[in-house]
Amino acid sequence: MPFGAGQQLLHYRLVEQIGEGGMGVVWRATDTTLDRDVAIKVLPAEFAADADRLARFEREARLLASLNHPNIAAIYGLHEADGVRFIAMELVGGEDLSQRIARGPLPVAEALGIASQIAEGLAAAHEAGVIHRDLKPANVKLTDEGKVKVLDFGLAKSHERASASGP
Repeated sequence: MPFGAGQQLLHYRLVEQIGEGGMGVVWRATDTTLDRDVAIKVLPAEFAADADRLARFEREARLLASLNHPNIAAIYGLHEADGVRFIAMELVGGEDLSQRIARGPLPVAEALGIASQIAEGLAAAHEAGVIHRDLKPANVKLTDEGKVKVLDFGLAKSHERASASGP
């Protein structure tokens, strides 16, 4: 099913596509019940028919839901509407770290502040038994308020599963 601005998924109205990755398309959306902006990650229909990809998508949602930290983007819910599976999550404004790096060298103090917040988020994830497995500048958002948010735990594994299946 093709998606477009204005389309409704449950109580979320799609506004604009803001990203695309291995596990789906990400939309800026409006939660019409709570009147707030959110990010919606839609699992492509062909992935929903693939048991392994569907399990990975649902695992991402469960892992994200287990994390509650100011340096990790929050998840609001895992939903299905008209056969479409999607995750509603915190919409994080600002630029990603790869965009910031492309603008030029970071002053040492700024780089240390960013690294510290990334480390705090990852430490919280590890304490909850979650390994990110795809940390890269494009998966780190820098908000206009100076906060760092780690995003896209799509390849994440729990410590237990990672230990049992290897790296």
